[in-house]
Amino acid sequence: MPVENVIDLGLMVAGPAGAGVFASSLLLGKTLMRHGFSVFVTNEYPSLIRGGHQWAQVRAVFGGYSYSHRKTVDAVLALDKFSAEVHIADLKNGGIVVCDEGDAPTQADPRVVAFPLRRIVKEEGGPSVASNTVGVGVLLGALGLRIEIAERVIYDQFRGKKEAAELNARLLRRGFELGRSLELGVRDRVMSLKPAEEGRSLLIDGNSAVALGALSAGLTFFAAYPMTPASPILHFLAEVQRDLGIVVFQPESELAAINMAIGAAYAGARSMVATSGGGFSLMVEALGQAAMTETPILIVEVQRPGPSTGLPTHTAQGDLRFVIHASQGEFPRVVLAPGDPYQAYVLGNVGLNLAWKYQVPVIILSDKYLGESYWTLKDLPQLGVEEGKVSRESVNGTFPRYKLTEDGVSPMVFPGTPGSLVYANTSEHDEYGFGTIDPLKVKAMQEKRFLKLRKLREEAERSGVEVYGDGEVLVVTWGSTKMIVLEALRRISGVGLLQVVWLEPFPKNKVKSAVHGKKILVIENNMTGQLVSLLREHLFLEPADVLLKYDGRQFYPEDVEAWIASHLEAR
Repeated sequence: MPVENVIDLGLMVAGPAGAGVFASSLLLGKTLMRHGFSVFVTNEYPSLIRGGHQWAQVRAVFGGYSYSHRKTVDAVLALDKFSAEVHIADLKNGGIVVCDEGDAPTQADPRVVAFPLRRIVKEEGGPSVASNTVGVGVLLGALGLRIEIAERVIYDQFRGKKEAAELNARLLRRGFELGRSLELGVRDRVMSLKPAEEGRSLLIDGNSAVALGALSAGLTFFAAYPMTPASPILHFLAEVQRDLGIVVFQPESELAAINMAIGAAYAGARSMVATSGGGFSLMVEALGQAAMTETPILIVEVQRPGPSTGLPTHTAQGDLRFVIHASQGEFPRVVLAPGDPYQAYVLGNVGLNLAWKYQVPVIILSDKYLGESYWTLKDLPQLGVEEGKVSRESVNGTFPRYKLTEDGVSPMVFPGTPGSLVYANTSEHDEYGFGTIDPLKVKAMQEKRFLKLRKLREEAERSGVEVYGDGEVLVVTWGSTKMIVLEALRRISGVGLLQVVWLEPFPKNKVKSAVHGKKILVIENNMTGQLVSLLREHLFLEPADVLLKYDGRQFYPEDVEAWIASHLEAR
């Protein structure tokens, strides 16, 4: 589509926790998506149950793809006075702030449009918190969106709650009528759009996507202790467990969660846990247990800033080196880092299958920005289950669970298999699982476990990197920062992007081939340049420059764009 026909909208909802900021942003996002827009929704909030300031941004692009948020927006729905005063600075030229007449800033500003949002709620007999729905209606009217589509979203959101749905639909329409009086430049173009065919797109977050991916790989047991920003995985799987026939359990701690998952996998269940950095710290000893017992397990680590409790509700990429080296001793593991919900879904499947194929711990390293942001996806592929070396035939006597094999992977038999005795041992052991200090057996068993690395490295070389575009300059990054770089590169030519998807084993040959002859720039969301350290370690590669950010926020594409442009000018 010609650039002049592309519609690029930025909307923000801001207010105190408990005012419906996130619900409003999803209502806006889903309504725009059903009009045919590509939508991205992200949020920022403090670690509080009620109170404290939070915001959510909805970026919607018609005629292109919405990769990420940007610094400025067309309209802000402010749900308190503080938000109206603060976020006026985020407006584009011609943008407006919509708020209740009681929240308008003391000094008049033509960019602030005040309506009786709370009075309308009172007239309709609703709770005062519902003023956010009236405000969303104002934005819909100002943008020229179709109210009937938004009402269908309302009824979907309040499925099974008829009275609440009807009330919110009325509030939405009252706000919509008010919004039609506003003059926003894009309205005529939006009104001319043909709505998208419903059911053809998803608005999905990274946490739900990784859970769906694991389900597609046969997940049957999930345990987690709530920890932001990984908790939505627990919430999502708990909601669907009865429909899907899986077991979802919240034990008393992260230690219990991973040990339960290891026990379930030992008994034959395809198991996963999810946590953030602090919870993963508590799981580390059990990580080694999974490695020594060669029990398949998938761990999702959704990063937030540390150390300690750090910034519980913000984002970072500071745990890369930690997860690669965590636990005592040496053993093979896999670390995968998705950059968007599609990859999160695929790697959720791949991760669980790899764990069972090679009987090693597999860690998916996500982050808050990916886990809690939403993107539009057209479809998710059908993926299946790879069982690995599992023997289900009757065994007569003790089974050689740790049998020495050419590829280091021993056949598994589960307790309960007729005639079999199956031993697992967290201390060094022989082929039958009995403890040993015999130096020859100790050496053989350690070498057997590391034999798996040969095939795992081949897997990493096959699918460990993604390359976007081409040019003399190559930006290298990992995780969700990929989406920020793609947004920045929308306006820059002659620059490619390399995303490292497999961090362990590191796909060094594939990376080496991709960076050959290029000027290398690295971008990552931490203070010490942990991906850079891997490039030095595996390739002796020194980038031309590195852009780091470690304030708990994801990069803005505008800043990345300016940084890359400065290097192009310097050539």
